[in-house]
Amino acid sequence: MSARTHSRPHPATTGGVDIRLPWWALALPALAFLALLLLILNPSDAHAASGDPAITHLFERAQQLLVR
Repeated sequence: MSARTHSRPHPATTGGVDIRLPWWALALPALAFLALLLLILNPSDAHAASGDPAITHLFERAQQLLVR
């Protein structure tokens, strides 16, 4: 008596792996980066000791370029 062979309902895929990320997996790191960037560029909220004037000047110029 011969055994029945079962055929696959769907053919096997030969392509690459399909990985889908949820929307928050990209949004949260981007939001955290933006928040840290805004904290760096807004010196009025900083309560640390005064730094090198060249660094402060560089951040002020970067802030002016971003506002434009």
